[in-house]
Amino acid sequence: MSLKSVDTSEKNTAVLEIEIDKKIFDETVTKIFRAKAVNLSVPGFRKGKAPRNIIEKMYGKGVFYEEALNELLPQAVDEAVAESKIKQVSRPEIDVKEIDENGVIVTAKFTVKPEVEVKNYKGLEASKTVVTVSDEDIDKEVEVVRKRNARSIDITDRPAQKDDEVNIDFEGFVGGVPFEGGKAEGHKLKLGSGEFIPGFEEQIIGKNAGDEFDVNVTFPEDYHGEDVKGKEAVFKVKLNTIRYEELPELDDEFAQDISEFDTLAAYRDDVKAKIKESNDKRAEFAVEEQLVDGIIANLEADIPEVMITTEVDNQFQDYAYRMQSQGIDMDMYMKYTGMTAEAMRAQFRDNAERQVKTRLALEKIVAVENIEASEEDIEKEYDKMAEAYKMEKDQLKERVEANILKEDITIRKAVEFVKANANITEVEKTLKEFEEELHKNHHHDHDHDHDYHDHDDFDDDDDDDEDQYFDDPDI
Repeated sequence: MSLKSVDTSEKNTAVLEIEIDKKIFDETVTKIFRAKAVNLSVPGFRKGKAPRNIIEKMYGKGVFYEEALNELLPQAVDEAVAESKIKQVSRPEIDVKEIDENGVIVTAKFTVKPEVEVKNYKGLEASKTVVTVSDEDIDKEVEVVRKRNARSIDITDRPAQKDDEVNIDFEGFVGGVPFEGGKAEGHKLKLGSGEFIPGFEEQIIGKNAGDEFDVNVTFPEDYHGEDVKGKEAVFKVKLNTIRYEELPELDDEFAQDISEFDTLAAYRDDVKAKIKESNDKRAEFAVEEQLVDGIIANLEADIPEVMITTEVDNQFQDYAYRMQSQGIDMDMYMKYTGMTAEAMRAQFRDNAERQVKTRLALEKIVAVENIEASEEDIEKEYDKMAEAYKMEKDQLKERVEANILKEDITIRKAVEFVKANANITEVEKTLKEFEEELHKNHHHDHDHDHDYHDHDDFDDDDDDDEDQYFDDPDI
């Protein structure tokens, strides 16, 4: 392969002219012929015995060219991209210009990263919340742990009441006809939780274990199920069991059972410290978000649409993967929520655009400030990832290129550089005030926050079709 020319005259576009040596191309065509010929039937010849010139006369001289190009082009294009030093953000559009006695000439057209300017990224303003932790905040956290360690008691001597956990079988009917998703057996329900539609849980209160009864409800007008919303329904219910959670006493014994501390007071001090530590991290993150807003506001770039749509696709696939890991099928999820794939992608759009702008801006700061990642930085990152993914370090190095880590490390350092050069004012707030502020400023999906910090997608188990530039010839 040789790179003949690079044309960047069109905005955000690079066209590489690539030459493949005739000898290499001919050898590859011959290899494809030998692999395919055994399965070809040609009149007058036994299957697989027809000479190549006969096959080419029957199907055309270029019958094996496409597969040969599919085999050669991925490496040829990769080498050309590396030599040209372009930063492509799209798959190539391949155009075969010549196949003759001199070899093969193709062009590969890419969308490339845009020219970027960040007008001002030093001296940005941000406020950092210093959270004060109250006794009430500690009480709430301790109560969560207390409930987690509650003792579940079977109730047989009284009817169900609010806050009991009941086990029920049920089947719903609308107009006397069962409806999809309206039946379950052994379903656990905490009375008063509001998990079911209004009126359902209230009609279980007062019933005894073993009772069978009807629950009459009306589905809300805004219910997600189109077939039942706004309609009256009858649920046939059997109350299997009633259980009650008995909370442990808040004393030194409780502290000893659930922690390494001997007294409740010492345990509460530790809870306070952890609440403080956790919210200090959230406050640091909130500062970074403010600074990212600042550098985005100062970003000048004509961003190709493909960069945003690619990020949308990545976020959608990541969301689908996480749903699947929880045992939730995306098709079923969309059916019951009334969402479509396109509607979900539209929801990811703003956050995807933000992430693309953030990365571009930080990459520019890396370049301007000559920020680098040392070998020690890279090794530490491998160590951290090996621990997180429970993998051998050498195995991880085979799957994650050092250059990828290097880029991510420099991006993180750029964030720290911006932070170190910012004017950050500390503001003291209660935990409640801080959480209200975070909720108010929650302008994008935090499942994707800090994408400039992560390299979670290191599984290179790509689909084989990713490197196919042409469809296989039908012969």
